[in-house]
Amino acid sequence: AGTRVGGYTAQQIDTEDTAAHDRTLIVPVVLLIILAILVGLLRALLLPLLLVATVALNFAATLGVSSLVFRHVFGFTGTDASVPLYGFVFLVALGVDYNIFLMSRVREETARHGPREGVLRGLVSTGGVITSAGVVLAATFAALGVIPLSFLAQIAFIVAFGVLMDTLVVRSLLVPALVRDLGARAWWPSGIGRGR
Repeated sequence: AGTRVGGYTAQQIDTEDTAAHDRTLIVPVVLLIILAILVGLLRALLLPLLLVATVALNFAATLGVSSLVFRHVFGFTGTDASVPLYGFVFLVALGVDYNIFLMSRVREETARHGPREGVLRGLVSTGGVITSAGVVLAATFAALGVIPLSFLAQIAFIVAFGVLMDTLVVRSLLVPALVRDLGARAWWPSGIGRGR
């Protein structure tokens, strides 16, 4: 028969394996569900793909920065296996929420004023709300960092940093710039904003 090993080390290996399995299953499924929701809401295909890509990019960049900060600033020797998945859930949920808020308004303005003007008007209408909500949320999560548990400190930093980067850089600069440069093509195949 086989050999069974118990103890803390064996539990940690099982936890790492389970967390890796959960990440490879949950991350693609969540992104596909979000893509389907955005396609239905925006009635386009190219723009939802772009938005999901920016959410994934923000998460990847946040994990990279967090890894450096945890090791070289906070002095953590490791990270809890479930931290990346929790961070993904929080950041993707918030990023998609901000995407929907911004792009639904941009869609309304694009139908009236054309793609370039629509992006500017949509950003003016929603930018302040998104930014202030992101700052408040980041401050709320950052407050968890004072609790002397490394798991909570790691989650607090990942979510606070990721939300700030999402609201101040991705949602305020990157997404509007990409949509403005693409023009009416961003709304393919719906054709909104063509001929303006």
